[in-house]
Amino acid sequence: MKSRKVLIIGGVAGGASAAARLRRLDEHAEIILFERGEYISFANCGLPYYIGGEITDKSELTLQTPRSFHARFNVDVRIQSEVTAIHRDTKTVTVQNIKTGESYEENYDKLILSMGAEPVVPPIDGIRNDRVFTLRNIPDTYKIKGFIEENHPMTAVVVGGGYIGVEMAENLNSAGLDVTIVEMLDQVIAPLDYDMAADVHRHIIEKGVTLMLKTTVKAVKQQGNRLQVALDKGEIPADMVILAIGVRPESRIAKDAGLTVNTRGAIVVTDDMRTTDEDIFAVGDVVQVTDFITREPALIPLAGPANKQGRIAADNVCGGDSRYTGTQGSAILKVFDMTVATTGVNEKTAKRLGLNYDKAFTYSASHASYYPGAQSMAIKTVYEKVTGKILGAQLVGYEGVDKRCDVLAAAIRFGATAEDLTKLELAYAPPYSSAKDPVNMAGYVIQNLLTGKMKNFHWHDVDALPRDGSVTLLDTRTRGEYLNGHIEGFVNIPLDSLRDHLDELDKSKPVYVTCQVGLRAYIGARILSQNGFDTYNLAGGYRLYASIYGIAPIHVMRINPETQRPE
Repeated sequence: MKSRKVLIIGGVAGGASAAARLRRLDEHAEIILFERGEYISFANCGLPYYIGGEITDKSELTLQTPRSFHARFNVDVRIQSEVTAIHRDTKTVTVQNIKTGESYEENYDKLILSMGAEPVVPPIDGIRNDRVFTLRNIPDTYKIKGFIEENHPMTAVVVGGGYIGVEMAENLNSAGLDVTIVEMLDQVIAPLDYDMAADVHRHIIEKGVTLMLKTTVKAVKQQGNRLQVALDKGEIPADMVILAIGVRPESRIAKDAGLTVNTRGAIVVTDDMRTTDEDIFAVGDVVQVTDFITREPALIPLAGPANKQGRIAADNVCGGDSRYTGTQGSAILKVFDMTVATTGVNEKTAKRLGLNYDKAFTYSASHASYYPGAQSMAIKTVYEKVTGKILGAQLVGYEGVDKRCDVLAAAIRFGATAEDLTKLELAYAPPYSSAKDPVNMAGYVIQNLLTGKMKNFHWHDVDALPRDGSVTLLDTRTRGEYLNGHIEGFVNIPLDSLRDHLDELDKSKPVYVTCQVGLRAYIGARILSQNGFDTYNLAGGYRLYASIYGIAPIHVMRINPETQRPE
């Protein structure tokens, strides 16, 4: 029986995973992997941390070398070899040797495309300056690191506030530079909703990074040994600029070969990772995926999905029947000592698609409050109104954010509802969690909303509430908390004395209740509703409202040892 010949274009997550899986499935296949650069498998997500000095040994960035990959998997790895064309009629590709410029043809039985995505470089005057950098691969990393070590820049402008932009800002700050992030949107980290990004903005600024939102770059000008970055709001000087605007699929050879691509250039594939040519597969950042929640086409460039897709393509090349079930966008980001994590759809997407959704905000301790070091984490959970099915979650905090996001990601993958979250039996010991885990607490709050035990109103509803006496606006925090900052028009009756003041309130008027994070307001609302009042609880409390509007300082909260909740 003739052994199959498989060509793979591109390494890193998708291509290298496909090659390794192919060999495990078929010891006799001829496998050739082409990589335009020098590195076939490297820690892409670790590159900013080498620039910032967190990773000190450059060899740690290289996961496999061509030699080690060949020794382990018997794959013919051809680095500095660019595939310039695919000829579907003859089942061949044209390969150009980068060093010599020579080209040759290579035939295939099956072809796997894993070219990845390239950084977006907008058509801005002066953007091709030697002091303007993008970050995609190890050579880019060495170039940025070398520039810093040789030129000792003092200031840097990072254009773009996405994952790479924020990571680069942190690491340049760690390297001793004065850093400015310029972002055209009104927030950083687009998968977050604005209300969850507000704390991140504050944290970035507190760490010494200048944050310019709703700002665009118009030009980059050379002035001596420095740059002048022209904005729509003036100019700022910089010794270097990092472009982190986003990425686009590097799919030119696929498009030229007549394979179907979408309007953003992503290769369209079926759930077995097959393109419109049955003998050509595509994986990773170059492909269009299906959003796991909405079932809409999407472009979500993440390492985890790329690895899974490479494995699936290899299975199907070998005659299997593996399927990719969609990407839910689970991601996590280190922002100095803060952690930001997301999974599933955010509210912006739910609103755009017209989903019948609602949202809940909870603030929970990272572990038992009586054990030293407990810190508060914010969780925003988006859920389906009728069923309580969890659609997405966003988490901002410190310790323990990662594992809660992972639990919620698994819950979403298996179609869990809020009730399911309340039933989860999660590991508990005082250094690690609370007896009621933050994931359980999110479930409890949503369950209370679904069963009518609580009615919410939100931060964006507050300013529209009448201040003419037709409704009662009630703040149940302590007198000291209230005097330290409160929402205009809300009167203060501390929770523990609320029962003593019920006769002072008018049962004919709706009561809108707030506290610091929503817990005491919920208790107060339960007291009021069972005494004949129509009550609404401010989701996320004054803590969230103040964070969004920047009207009071937000610190890591004290954890109440009795309730094990932040107050």
